[in-house]
Amino acid sequence: MSMKNWMKNFFYLDEDEEASEAQQPRPQQQKTVDNNIKQQTVKSAPKERKFNTIPKDMNTPNLVSIQNVQKSSKVILIEPRVYAEAQDISEHLKSKKAVIVNLQRIDKEQGIRIIDFLSGTVYALGGDIQRIGTDIFLCAPDSVEVDGAISDYYYNDLD
Repeated sequence: MSMKNWMKNFFYLDEDEEASEAQQPRPQQQKTVDNNIKQQTVKSAPKERKFNTIPKDMNTPNLVSIQNVQKSSKVILIEPRVYAEAQDISEHLKSKKAVIVNLQRIDKEQGIRIIDFLSGTVYALGGDIQRIGTDIFLCAPDSVEVDGAISDYYYNDLD
């Protein structure tokens, strides 16, 4: 298919020409004869062209507001009391929600196991885990960007 035919089909020009030809017969060129037997050609009226209008649904632009695309992000605060709650935290991470985990009310060994479990979950999801306070950690999935760092100076004074 040539580019010309493709463009005609794209803009519906072929259909218009055929439709207008079917509706209005073309006036033939008429020859007139003078007394001097001269032949003159009379030009026919210019051919009327009609163009299809674009349907209403195609007039609407394909623009989407950024506010409509981005859903509100949630940060979940969890203070686990047993190791079994680590699985619930990982479910939040899998659903693309950031989680702040406070381990101040749990046994130190249980807290280490929870952080090990969450580190594996965050690694598998391509996310990030950061310590933001004494026994407080931020676990973020790949859809949440964590920027900045908290210095360890404050933490060293507490130990």
